[in-house]
Amino acid sequence: MIRRIAQWAAGASLLLSTTLAFAANHVVTVGGSGNGFSPSNLTIQAGDTVTFRNAGGFHNVVADDGSFQCSNNCKSTSNPSGGAPNSSEWSQTLTFGTPGEVPYYCTAHGAPGGIGMSGKITVQGGPAFSIGSAVSGNWFNPAQSGHGFQLEKVNDTTVTAFWFTFDANGNQVWILGVGQIANNRIEMQAVKSRGGRFPPNFDPTQITNPPWGTLTFTFTGCNAGSVSWTSVDPLFTASGTLALERVTSVQGTSCP
Repeated sequence: MIRRIAQWAAGASLLLSTTLAFAANHVVTVGGSGNGFSPSNLTIQAGDTVTFRNAGGFHNVVADDGSFQCSNNCKSTSNPSGGAPNSSEWSQTLTFGTPGEVPYYCTAHGAPGGIGMSGKITVQGGPAFSIGSAVSGNWFNPAQSGHGFQLEKVNDTTVTAFWFTFDANGNQVWILGVGQIANNRIEMQAVKSRGGRFPPNFDPTQITNPPWGTLTFTFTGCNAGSVSWTSVDPLFTASGTLALERVTSVQGTSCP
């Protein structure tokens, strides 16, 4: 669907594709031959992502300041017990948009303050991108053409998101959310709309919106960003991260 929109607006899409800026991804190996992170000290740029991969052992990765706690899933408001140490071959990708130092550790073999199994990420760069009206439009991942997001900034603090995608059984699904802007991030609780029928058989009383999970959008600029999610719905991957590129923009908006 999102790809078709791009084809209909081919001129704008081609222009945008020449100006996209891509963040780098860095890999930190967790465990393996010993209880440690490799590299244990990593320097990245604001907006880059870091993928933590468990190479063996009973481990997790937790920020000293509590901003993240992950293993085979991540702790969130909808998953308060997530991120406990896990011995599976788990992998989690996190986006770091704010300059500064981010120390972290494994709760099974370390502690805050660089004790035991611990590491540190140094995020360099200027102030994080601030979300403005230019975020409104359609976004997708070019490697997964066929599903994507429609975002709309409705006022100074609020953004709506519609994810047109599919569940594990191949059924078309709308995932909807409303979130608050915090610099270059938007976090929202999302629901899954269901029960509708095509007109004239549409009955609004049959529509339900059960909780689906959490969506967190992080932007490095007007044309590039990522979305991370945790889902409570068994028909979806419990957690993950997807890089996003802009497909279309709203007429009258501009990138500062």
